[in-house]
Amino acid sequence: MLDASYNDNLQKLVCFALFTTHATTLCPFHPEVTIRVGDAAAETHAYYRAKNVIKSDGTSWDHEELMDEIARQLTDAADGVCPRCANLQHFHA
Repeated sequence: MLDASYNDNLQKLVCFALFTTHATTLCPFHPEVTIRVGDAAAETHAYYRAKNVIKSDGTSWDHEELMDEIARQLTDAADGVCPRCANLQHFHA
């Protein structure tokens, strides 16, 4: 169940939406590394999930703020593979 604190923090809400729709995942070996899966449908689903939470709660995040935060988190995430794991692979090759 979604914790009420997510509604107070747009960053946490977007992180929750991206993770639960499988648009992003965590590296199993480096849990501090977020990986962008690259599934456009999951990313769209994450937008609508976050939008519905905002709507149901009555929180005042607007469309621009939501889109900016989703874009920021997707941009910050590693693209498809954990860079730390990739570096280890090259090191041992």
